[in-house]
Amino acid sequence: MRVQIRVKPGASRTRVGGRYGDDTLVVAVQQPAVDGRATAAALAAVAKAVGVPTRAVVLIRGATHRTKLIELPDSAAGAVAALLHQA
Repeated sequence: MRVQIRVKPGASRTRVGGRYGDDTLVVAVQQPAVDGRATAAALAAVAKAVGVPTRAVVLIRGATHRTKLIELPDSAAGAVAALLHQA
């Protein structure tokens, strides 16, 4: 399944949950947006939050943008839906 995420680099703590717009998952990470560190941290945070290995999260589009499209295993659909409804 493909999921759109919105990365917030430089946050006080790493957190996955909440919604940006209609269907975009918010991922806040502590790492700065320098040399892809925030992107790598966001992918790892999403993997941990949905309970899949980091290698199972694939970046499809948006390596240098805050809004990214990622691919997750279909088994993560329930966890993603729950994370989207968090405040």
